[in-house]
Amino acid sequence: MTTLTESDESESESESEFDELEALEETPLSSGDPVSVAAALSVAYSWYLFYLKEDKVAGLFVGLWAPTLLGAAAYFQQKELYAKLEKGLTFA
Repeated sequence: MTTLTESDESESESESEFDELEALEETPLSSGDPVSVAAALSVAYSWYLFYLKEDKVAGLFVGLWAPTLLGAAAYFQQKELYAKLEKGLTFA
């Protein structure tokens, strides 16, 4: 029978934290991350056009890019997940 001491607990906690950090580093960049940045930039550019340049029509037009980009990214992510489900789930 094995007893757990404080040093054993701290080692297991640090190992689990290391495993979590390693898993985060291996996580690939999803297709939504660059799209989110582009959407945020389009909102900022929209505000610039609307308020500073006082071109309300162009500001509104550019402001509509953000939901369009985010919607398209969500569609393609769901399409990718659906394709994986069609192939079947593997746990390898």
